[in-house]
Amino acid sequence: MNVLNITEHLSLANETQLDLHSLAINAQEAAAAFIAAGTAANTLRSYRSALAYWSAWLQLRYGQALGDAALPSSVAIQFVVDHLARPTAGGGWVHLLPPTIDAALVAARVKAKLGPLAYNTVSHRLAVLGKWHRINGWGSPTETAALKALLREARKAQSRHGVSVRKKTAIILEPLQALLATCTDGVRGIRDRALLLLAWSGGGRRRSEVVGLQIGDVRRLDADTWLYALGTTKTDTGGLRREKPLRGPAALALAAWLEVAPAESGPLFRRIYRGGKVGTQGLSADQVARIVQRRAQLAGLDGDWAAHSLRSGFVTEAGRQSVPLGEVMAMTEHRSVTTVMNYFQAGSLLSSQASQLLGPAVGATASEERSDSDRSP
Repeated sequence: MNVLNITEHLSLANETQLDLHSLAINAQEAAAAFIAAGTAANTLRSYRSALAYWSAWLQLRYGQALGDAALPSSVAIQFVVDHLARPTAGGGWVHLLPPTIDAALVAARVKAKLGPLAYNTVSHRLAVLGKWHRINGWGSPTETAALKALLREARKAQSRHGVSVRKKTAIILEPLQALLATCTDGVRGIRDRALLLLAWSGGGRRRSEVVGLQIGDVRRLDADTWLYALGTTKTDTGGLRREKPLRGPAALALAAWLEVAPAESGPLFRRIYRGGKVGTQGLSADQVARIVQRRAQLAGLDGDWAAHSLRSGFVTEAGRQSVPLGEVMAMTEHRSVTTVMNYFQAGSLLSSQASQLLGPAVGATASEERSDSDRSP
């Protein structure tokens, strides 16, 4: 290669050289695309919703657009005091978001109703803001000690005044049986029974995991056992297929569903149209939640029911029946012991001898003694 050719090649190379300390624009876009592609659809929707809210609130509160630059920690702190209600000396509750901005957020349809936000909602939106900053290579305003202390004290203050973090009602065995008892409405009932039992008995599956299952993901092992395979999930993004068992009623329910809705491929749980016709389109995650809520309503059950009720209910019932925690986590694929223990311990206490120190026999004796003492001689 002569000197002229070397010069030409060096000139072309210089045009494509990058700064060692920053990503090129197209590389940033590619990285963001990878992150989006590797994120569950429900999670992605929640991110978009949170960022839309941040964008609207910043514009109204500060006249600044989201994404121009990193935000200071003072903005995150202002967001908390704007949206979390705090008790007053007079017994009321206040938050600092100006009423005009509150009304504008509702009018823009980024906020459902006027008033403060729930603690969980504020925490989630702060987490999304932190992720947004990390994606952009900025220091996060949500990692400061001042903000963490504020959130900690705010949660304690709300708890002391009777505002608890809301959790969905867990579907333990008895509510599950009540839901299943409503599944007598033809093909729809057969599908819903199979879905509820797979999601519950199969390890407390998330709704995204249920709707992600395909026909090719299930196989019959024997007359009383089916296996279904999970791929990429919220906590396991490697995509390695892991098989989980379905036994007893869950296996029978799945067999019944596949008999009335046979298919060679496509989603395992599909939509049903008027006249009991099974379509080819799979259910959405929101439809799984609506199935749980509809069955709970038909069963006359009080509670705050959702798709997550199946997952929390499975863990709670496992604790109730003294199933070893390791076996439970192998089915649920929880990564955090802390997360699963809240439900597991609650279930364990339901059957604990410590909660039954005043047993039925003792109670009956005391009742009889009170009755005897009331009698006239």
